[in-house]
Amino acid sequence: MKIRKYQEADLESMIKIWNEVVEEGVAFPQEEMLTEKTGKEFFASQSYTGVAVEDDRVLGLYILHPNNIGRCGHLCNASYAVSSLCRGRHIGEKLVSDCLTQAVDIGFRVMQFNAVVENNIHARHLYERLGFHQLGTIPGGFRMKDGTYMAICPYYKELL
Repeated sequence: MKIRKYQEADLESMIKIWNEVVEEGVAFPQEEMLTEKTGKEFFASQSYTGVAVEDDRVLGLYILHPNNIGRCGHLCNASYAVSSLCRGRHIGEKLVSDCLTQAVDIGFRVMQFNAVVENNIHARHLYERLGFHQLGTIPGGFRMKDGTYMAICPYYKELL
């Protein structure tokens, strides 16, 4: 498996994986599904979009972009999605590690995750293992698909 910059030929698989996570309703804040048109625009608008590929098949992806503007434009944010058929293979760790490298190359100084859902234990353990620090907990910060509210845990990591 390798991590590389996405190509237009990857878009159909990327949109499917992204929409799968949105549909699950337990990790991404988005509720709208990407279409072929909106997906192409969305992924192209990021500072960097990477994919995990094995045998020409997209297994997962990430998006990297500024977390804010102006005087806080050096802070970045990212989102990660792995196909449900491929979870448990440490693809997320490879995506996050590549994303950190790309963020430094672009010139970002801090990576910040605004809304890691409290019960997303696998992601939280991964971020902590990679040197991210939890900033606190925001009670009821995420509305789950079933309508209940879960706390979110913001994280950050200095990149320089």
